[in-house]
Amino acid sequence: MNKGDGRASGSLDRRASESRLLEIRRQAEQRRPDLTIAQAGPSQGYYGLPVLKGPQWKWEVPAYLFVGGTAGAAAVIAAAGKVCGADPQLVRHSRWLAAICGAVSPPLLISDLGKPSRFLAMLRVLKLQSPMSVGAWTLLVFSNAAAASAWLGSRGRNGNPLAILRSASHIMSAVSGLALTTYTGVLLGATAIPAWSENAALLPFHFAASGLGSAVSILQLAGHADDPALHALGIASAAAETFVGARIEIQRKPALRPLKEGRSGWLTRAGGLLSGPLPLALRLLAGRGENQRATTLRRAAAVSTVAGSLITRIAWVRAGQASARDPKVVLDKS
Repeated sequence: MNKGDGRASGSLDRRASESRLLEIRRQAEQRRPDLTIAQAGPSQGYYGLPVLKGPQWKWEVPAYLFVGGTAGAAAVIAAAGKVCGADPQLVRHSRWLAAICGAVSPPLLISDLGKPSRFLAMLRVLKLQSPMSVGAWTLLVFSNAAAASAWLGSRGRNGNPLAILRSASHIMSAVSGLALTTYTGVLLGATAIPAWSENAALLPFHFAASGLGSAVSILQLAGHADDPALHALGIASAAAETFVGARIEIQRKPALRPLKEGRSGWLTRAGGLLSGPLPLALRLLAGRGENQRATTLRRAAAVSTVAGSLITRIAWVRAGQASARDPKVVLDKS
């Protein structure tokens, strides 16, 4: 083929592409006759349609983020308590909290996906570069390890034949639990949603601190309000959440508007207050005392933290949905 034929072929391809583009524009104008190509831009999106498809998640996903984070943190608390010689009842309750929340997490995720086959499809192959694939496998490993750890932990002593299997389940539950508390933050940060991607480095730390706070608080409400180690962990998680809230507030990036404005902004601030400054103040007021006043303050801090942790998950999902509907920020980033 000579050069003339090549130029002619290229010209035909360009004309065909232009024709297809014109046809697409014509169809869009028929669907939205009130908008034209001249009106498309950062303030409207293309023909008034969202530039990004926002998450279509329902209530199951925020609930899964909350329950999964609590489960992973509870498993880590159980392992740390066992190593440090904590109250055996606290260790046992931590394992059962991890097991129960680990058992609830997959049904919540499957409910959002619509049918079990979609969850099973994510397990066909492990893709280390995919947070979704790694997360599905982490959840599978954790839920089974946590259940085994709780059940075997209440069976016999170290000398029986189940000792090796029991120890392995404890270790696997703690390791996979640590991953479970942070992977959802990695998952959100790896998307193109501006409010999430701008906080990619903050979200794993934020979700880990939130999960730790909710696990500590549930254990305190279950009868361990005066445990000094849990009290110290509660202060640490509340301080970390206070830091996260302050960092979000001082940032002035347009992509963070959904975290400060509208309904998602109010939810973000409410969740941050209930899981950060408020329980931190209550725990510091309680101190290390074991009187009725101190116990009441710790329980009040625990209730606040659990509510704040749940609201925080809802707020981040709502902020992502609002961020995807803001074409000006999306196009400015691109």
